[in-house]
Amino acid sequence: MIRRYFHQLTTGISFGLTSAVITSLGMIVGLNSATSSRLVVISGIVIMAIADGLSDAAGVHISEEAELEKGGTKHSNKEIWAATIVTFISKFTFTLTFVMPFLIFSLGSAVIVAIIWGMVLLTFLNLSIAKIKKENPVKLIIEHVLLALFVVAISHSVGHLMYRWIGLK
Repeated sequence: MIRRYFHQLTTGISFGLTSAVITSLGMIVGLNSATSSRLVVISGIVIMAIADGLSDAAGVHISEEAELEKGGTKHSNKEIWAATIVTFISKFTFTLTFVMPFLIFSLGSAVIVAIIWGMVLLTFLNLSIAKIKKENPVKLIIEHVLLALFVVAISHSVGHLMYRWIGLK
């Protein structure tokens, strides 16, 4: 069964995990910069796990439906729904893992732990992808970690701008 749905499993897990890491880190760093509120950051993570998880799953669903091969649908309804469900479960689950540091550590430390956790998740995902593709993982890891760190930097700056302009603190 796994072999039959391998594409859907890898699509759902890789998309869900990557989106969970990058979006969670952006949200965490941005909300922390704007509010310095543990409640706001944790609430943002939980709400995002649900809303963005469903949104990403819908996006994957439509994307899989739109894939054509030889003038016809490339994937069966079962394959499309498998990718949809795996994407939601993956995004939801990996996003919620970012709550743990905020329950254990101080706010500042939790942000750092969350960033490290996100980089670890991206590294392991890219190691797995490189193994499947029989490629050197270094390029993939560097590319995706740098992308995530770029999102973190932009989100941090936007959070500070929001604080200055609106004064949420």
